[in-house]
Amino acid sequence: MSELTLQQAQEKVDRWINVIGVRYFNELTNMALLTEEVGELARLIARIYGEQSFKKSEQQYELGDEMADILWVLLCLANQTGINLTEAFERNMMKKTDRDRERHIQNPKLQNRQ
Repeated sequence: MSELTLQQAQEKVDRWINVIGVRYFNELTNMALLTEEVGELARLIARIYGEQSFKKSEQQYELGDEMADILWVLLCLANQTGINLTEAFERNMMKKTDRDRERHIQNPKLQNRQ
């Protein structure tokens, strides 16, 4: 499978919405869906990596699929609000790098812990 850029992913989602999905849900609906999807991922992580256990009635979920659901809704929100996620991500990386260049290296809580 070839690599997909954020821009290509945004375009792919937009094509799907316009051909198959009829139209975008409004921004408030998509924000609620994003929150729901993050909750589903949190529930799964709590059961796989935390102390929670699966109920017998619960179906197994796949972490990658849950993460992709989150990405899908985020791409929808970016498209409908005119955000170029590639540019936003690059700006965000520069912001974090400038702000945290020394911070984490000097944090004793992060030293020698695995």
